Amino acid sequence: MTRPIMDFATYLDLLANFGIEPSLVGIEALCQALDGPQRGLPAIQITGTNGKTSTARMAGEILTAHGLTVGVYTSPHLESYTE
Repeated sequence: MTRPIMDFATYLDLLANFGIEPSLVGIEALCQALDGPQRGLPAIQITGTNGKTSTARMAGEILTAHGLTVGVYTSPHLESYTE
């Protein structure tokens, strides 16, 4: 008999029932232990509800106009854990 596989969203909800809250505490500690490697990477992160792609493209064009090499990556929006 096969056991049904629990989806990830249900798993995260179950963790919260046991007092486990998903957070960035672990990754923050790791970054600190590694002397903050993320600080050596010049990046702009654009978040929000609307206008992210347009804002990213405008920022890229402004930086390019000032002689910098720019890469722009955009990804689809997420609505649930499972996407």
